[in-house]
This record gives sequence, C-alpha cells and structure tokens, in this order.
Amino acid sequence: MRRLIHLTTADISLELLLGPQLSAFVAAGYEVIGVSAPGEYVPAIEARGVRHIALDNATRSMSLRSDAAALVELTKLFRELKPDIVHTHNPKPGVYGRLAARAARVPMIVNTVHGLYALPEDAFAKRAVVYSLERIAATASHAELVQNPEDIATLRRLRIPADRIHLLGNGIDLHRFDLGQHDRVRREVRDELGIGDDTLVVGAVGRLVLEKGYVELLDAWKQVRAQHPDAQLLIAGPSDPEKADAVPQAMIDASIADGVRFLGMRRDVERIYHALDLYVLASYREGFPRSAMEAAACGLPIIATDIRGCRQVVDNGVTGLLVPARTVDPLAAAINELVGNPERRRDFGAAARRRAEAEFDQRRQVDVTLATYDRLRNAGRHR
Repeated sequence: MRRLIHLTTADISLELLLGPQLSAFVAAGYEVIGVSAPGEYVPAIEARGVRHIALDNATRSMSLRSDAAALVELTKLFRELKPDIVHTHNPKPGVYGRLAARAARVPMIVNTVHGLYALPEDAFAKRAVVYSLERIAATASHAELVQNPEDIATLRRLRIPADRIHLLGNGIDLHRFDLGQHDRVRREVRDELGIGDDTLVVGAVGRLVLEKGYVELLDAWKQVRAQHPDAQLLIAGPSDPEKADAVPQAMIDASIADGVRFLGMRRDVERIYHALDLYVLASYREGFPRSAMEAAACGLPIIATDIRGCRQVVDNGVTGLLVPARTVDPLAAAINELVGNPERRRDFGAAARRRAEAEFDQRRQVDVTLATYDRLRNAGRHR
C-alpha cells in the first residue's frame, strides 16, 4: 500500500481544511498519515482511517528556533516512515516540510499553495523574505498545487518551472450546506440564540485576528446600527492568542456592550449560516476563503473585500458586493444597501448558490490531487 503523508501546522487544519479529502485518499487505497501538532481534532482525524503523528515543534507563532527544530524532527520522521508521497500545507510547514522531505529523499513531494503569505502590495521586506523562502522550498518539490489563479503569475515570476505548477482551485462539501432543511434549521438556530424571525442578521465567520478585518467590520457596524437599530451582527470564530494580531479582548468587550454577539468556536458552523440574512468577509488577505464559499453554498449574499481570493468567490454585482480592504465607510455603505434591500439580497443569494454548485465542489480538488499523484508516480517509473 502506498504511504501518503499530509503535513499541516495544527490538527484543526487536517480535520476542518482537509478532512473529506483525506477520507477520499483512504478510499483510493492510500495509507494516509496526518502529521501536525496534537490537539482536540485528532480523534476525528483517526475516525477517518487516518493515522495521526504528533509533532513536538510545530507552532503557528514566529519562532526560528522551533521551525529549525521542526525541520530536523521531520527529516528524521520521514526517514523512518519512508513515505511514497509527502504533501505539505500552510505557509511554515510548506517550507520546512518540503525541505525535510527532500533531505529524507522522499520520492514524491507535493505542496498546496493555499495563498502566498505575501501580496504584491506588501512592503518590500516582507515580500523579499516570503518569496525567497517560497522559491527555495519549491526547488524541493515535484508539484505545486495552487488554489488561487492569481498566485500562479507570482510563482512564475519566481522562476518556478511552469510544468511544476498546477491550478487546484478550492472547494467544500456542498452536501454539508444543503438548502433542503434551510427553513427548519434557521428556526432552530434563531430559537437557540434568542433571535426573532423578523430580525435582520448579518454574520461573519473566522478566527479572531485583525487581518480578518474585524476592526473595520465593528466600526462599520456602528454606522449600520444608526440606520438599522434592530439589525443583529453575529461573529462565529475562535480566539487565536498565538497570533500577534489577535483581536484585543477590550475590543471584543466593547463590541459586546454595543450588542454584537460573539459565538466563539462552533462545530456546527453550517447551521449558523442558515440563521443569517447576509454574510460579510472584511479580510486583508485570503488565499481562497472557505467561509465565503460556505456562505455561497447556503444561498447567502456576500459582501467581501476586493482582494485576491474574495474576487474568486464573489462576482461583484451578481452574487454580492466587493469593497476596498481596510476601509470603513464603503463597507458600512454596502451593508446598509443590502440590509435595506431584501429583493437584491434574494437575487444575490440565489446566484451565489448557483455559482457554488458550479464551481466550489471539493470533489474536483480530490480528482486533481489524485491525478497529480498518479502523474508523478508514472514519471518516476520513467526516471
């Protein structure tokens, strides 16, 4: 049986980001091993038939010492396990994971680019570091699966060979967000949260970090409430204290005092979407945002920032509205426009669901990935 390792920083990524794909790889006949820092999602990962191996030195915080230790730890692990394929994810493991796999002489090394951590408009120092590390790590891989087509041009400018770059796209489990039970689930969730049927509810889903645009969203919401005092804002997502840009607790407390509802981490996020009337994603940086695809699959109109990633999900003026990132007034104006226009919300939501059905089915990502594995294996036979 062919041994396949998927490497991420944390177990939450293996389960929530990759879980259905890992199950598909098991069904395709691979012995699948997930490698990450340990956590509460390990039992769910193992229930998929995936063996989990915990890393001692994986961390999301910036730590050169931990990253160097992770490189050494992984090199030793790969030499012991002798996998046929190592597939890396996330910015940091994507770098040290590829290098460790090459040092361990793994026959096939694949990396998924979920979204380059630097953007063309970022400061030169950040771009120099990120792009240099990406270029070095890419020399170790045999295939780069790129979720966002806008990143392909950047990788080509980094002189990564074109035959190594493949467009993967992104997708979700559309069945999880089936609209068949929408009315029932909507009533149940609103009853649980104490929200009336007639209340207009705007929602956001994501980790509580500043790069998700929470400062702008919370400031914009003050303007929305001035025009629509009965509207409700729900935010579902865990705190992320390891990140330097974690949303300050004082900001959360002040927003709660203003009537914003913070739901914390939810395992049933698909139910939360059904309780919403409008979805907002005010991020500064995205690769190919899952939450926006999930909202679209639930038939929600979407307001998002006009950045890489959001542009691939939201068709401006068709499925929702795009606004400039890091701005408050345009965001508030867009929310006010849709809050006050139920017909436009309905039209955008229906178009969003159609687009999700046509473009955001995760089965395509599984097919592309398995085809990449087969292609590399056949190429290896000829080498």
